[in-house]
Amino acid sequence: MAQWTSAVGAGQLARQLNAQQPRPAGPGTRKPPAYRALADGIRLLVLEGRVPVAARLPAERELAVALAVSRTTVAAAYEALRAEGFLESRRGAGSWTAVPAGNPVPARGLEPLPPESLGSMIDLGCAALPAPEPWLTRSIQGALEELPPYAHTHGDYPAGLPALRRTLAERYTERGIPTMPEQIMVTTGAMGAIDAICHLFAGRGERIAVESPSYANILQLMREAGARLVPVAMAEGLGGWDLPRWRQVLRDAAPRLAYVVADFHNPTGALADEDQRRRLVESARSAGTVLVVDETMSELCLEPGLELPRPVCAFDPAGATVLTVGSASKAFWAGMRIGWVRAAPDVIRSLVAARAYADLGTPVLEQLGVNWLMQTGGWGEAVVIRRAQARANRDALVAAVHRELPDWEFAVPDGGLTLWVRAGGLSGSRLAEVGERVGVRVPSGPRFGVDGAFEGYVRLPFTVGGPVADEAAARLAAAARLVRTGATTGTEAPRTFVA
Repeated sequence: MAQWTSAVGAGQLARQLNAQQPRPAGPGTRKPPAYRALADGIRLLVLEGRVPVAARLPAERELAVALAVSRTTVAAAYEALRAEGFLESRRGAGSWTAVPAGNPVPARGLEPLPPESLGSMIDLGCAALPAPEPWLTRSIQGALEELPPYAHTHGDYPAGLPALRRTLAERYTERGIPTMPEQIMVTTGAMGAIDAICHLFAGRGERIAVESPSYANILQLMREAGARLVPVAMAEGLGGWDLPRWRQVLRDAAPRLAYVVADFHNPTGALADEDQRRRLVESARSAGTVLVVDETMSELCLEPGLELPRPVCAFDPAGATVLTVGSASKAFWAGMRIGWVRAAPDVIRSLVAARAYADLGTPVLEQLGVNWLMQTGGWGEAVVIRRAQARANRDALVAAVHRELPDWEFAVPDGGLTLWVRAGGLSGSRLAEVGERVGVRVPSGPRFGVDGAFEGYVRLPFTVGGPVADEAAARLAAAARLVRTGATTGTEAPRTFVA
């Protein structure tokens, strides 16, 4: 019986390998043999989780043709990977990826770092901040006071608690978007909302247009749902969407869905203006594409006095084109795991009906907690704390990176939680690999693209500040030195650092 659970095509693997930047050669060192460079490239894809463990690799001849190299080069690379424990083979079953004994299995998303690792590792992988106390504690206390009537029911509310649905509808109405509770479904986080939308609208093999770059975990969710991702390049810097490209993709590819982040885009931080929002909705409506708008960063405006555009759904009064996704995760706390969808009532009914085969509903206590916050004014107070925290972290991280890595380039966004950084001509994948050894965890650019794009980038979230931001930049500089000299097999032992 074969030991592989998925397969990677020769064309896909070749695109990912060709997108990698060559490994720099240290002073006085020779360029590595072609087979060694190929083995290193595949190993890096496995370590980053972009080629999953237990994935069947193409046959030697197929990959040789796709890469325009000799079959001998591919055979030697596969043999080197087998010797290192990154490949297993059996006659008749092919070859599949593996990890050496004792190594952790790489994650394909941007999962949080285990708490036990925080003493020696600075985590810049997860764009989430600690809870804004005392509001978390107060919200749970308030939820417990409201809980007794619900405890006498079965506790399953597939559309969400009626009280929270009313509150969320009122908040949209206050923003100038008239909304009924019947237009709201509460979900288990924004990921749960987008997963439900993808399963309802985009079956296996359907096209989904996505910004390029885009949020890594959503891209992975869509891949695993069987979607065919169609990337649409963002404008340079903080310019937002490239509308001519969007019109062309929507017209030519006719995707069933399109996923966008209009407010402080993850990872670039761009803010789409009103004209871009209006024109994208018009283009999606003309193409028959459903536009999924992620608003999870919308309340994280870090510049006082900045006037924000109207929500994207304001340009779709009938509610037939735009599905809006919101969440408590970024504005309040990721551990709350409350998200929601705003859509036309018939779409909400379909989503609720489909949910019976998934999770049945979202935890009641957390819903009561979010409702308490929004009804008492605690939400607004907590968001003020969150903005001040993120602003201070952003400014500290920007200053530290400018000081330690002056050749790294980025635009400073007015909101959100992330910097999108061009890493001075270095490979983001190699920086991520070496960064783990020197005590800083950072996601590489290709995680936010399709088929290996953005190899020269990393994403830095505003999750640390003060001395921790200084130390994070110093460790990134140490990783950059190792990558630049080609000494990626060496280590600089991380210091234990307590924030």
